[in-house]
Amino acid sequence: MLTLRKKYSSRTTNSLHRFYKYKNIIKDVEVTKPNQVWVSDITYIRTIKGFCYLALITDMYSRKIVGYDLSDSLELKGCVRALNKALYQAKNVKSLIHHSDRGIQYCSNVYTQILKRNKIDISMTEENHCYENAMAERVNGILKDEFYLDQTFTDVAHAKRATKNAINLYNEIRLHLSLDFKTPNMLYKLSA
Repeated sequence: MLTLRKKYSSRTTNSLHRFYKYKNIIKDVEVTKPNQVWVSDITYIRTIKGFCYLALITDMYSRKIVGYDLSDSLELKGCVRALNKALYQAKNVKSLIHHSDRGIQYCSNVYTQILKRNKIDISMTEENHCYENAMAERVNGILKDEFYLDQTFTDVAHAKRATKNAINLYNEIRLHLSLDFKTPNMLYKLSA
């Protein structure tokens, strides 16, 4: 007999804001190399005292998580730290497109100015449709379902340790059928 686990959710996207919302420019793009398209999303991680929020940036070609940050609020700072980590580790961001939902964090002047300063094109989902950011949503699901980030952690420090471990396993160990049974890190390094 199987017992279905109860799914909890917390809304992480607020697209009702005054900031400019960009068009989806990756709809018809064929992704052929690393650092061509990065997809971003925020997901929640549960602790005994409430939620903390994981900002992820994933390379669309290799599926590698190139930047992340776990913080105890939905404020912009977590997304900026994840973006700065991704930029720091990237060798070449020429012709890069950053794709996200229309959340206030990604539309904010601070976030978009970092992208523009680095000459990164900005793409966003239209009509707040989760299917237009499917890869980012899929990575969230893998981390929660396969690496147990859907459990309730004792505190933020515990959640941070578990997140770091899960992302390391995802990038370095987990083989992907869609990558011809390579790990994200293998494909990222081979093609970069």
